[in-house]
Amino acid sequence: MAKIFHADVWVVLDDVQFNARDYQHRARLAPLGDPSAQRWLTVPVHRPRGRESRIGELLLADPETSRRRVERLVHQYYRRAPHWASARDAVDEVLTALALTDRVADVTEVSTRALLAQLGWRGDVVRSSTFVKSDERSERLADLTRCVGAATYLCGRGGARYLDEAPFLARGLAVHYPPPPELTAREGLRTVSALWALAALGPDALRTHLSAAVAV
Repeated sequence: MAKIFHADVWVVLDDVQFNARDYQHRARLAPLGDPSAQRWLTVPVHRPRGRESRIGELLLADPETSRRRVERLVHQYYRRAPHWASARDAVDEVLTALALTDRVADVTEVSTRALLAQLGWRGDVVRSSTFVKSDERSERLADLTRCVGAATYLCGRGGARYLDEAPFLARGLAVHYPPPPELTAREGLRTVSALWALAALGPDALRTHLSAAVAV
């Protein structure tokens, strides 16, 4: 969330291969008093092309059951939070999306947009499937950075383990590694959903925490 907050453009990677072990169809929830005590909130998905399925092709296996599960677990964890009203607005958008579409990419984009809207983010959102780019991991990211007219790619700590800066340099682009917010030094907050921070701290305080991180 912090990386997108500091970006001018968020490119949704909807045409890369689905990874069932990642966060693409699930998120971690945690009690307000103990963010390290986490559990997965997962929505079952159907992969039309099996392991070769791209994120944009994924379908919710049971949209109505997923909607009820999301509503029940999120309410269970956060309805007594001091800033539940703000969190609820974001959650309601996701529940509406779950009722209107069975496409996972659409629902996950809505969920992130809803959180960003609470923080006042005014950047642009585009999907990688609309651009022509390389299939190689680092070259793909460099191509996308150039396609959206950006000069710098913001890379998180996870991506830093594999990113090759050479394709960026070859295209006259920079790579920046913004540090995570100090808030994430607390045990559990690097992996729990940003919904925890929104519900516990509220939009204003969370915005302050994110703004304090060094940006480009």
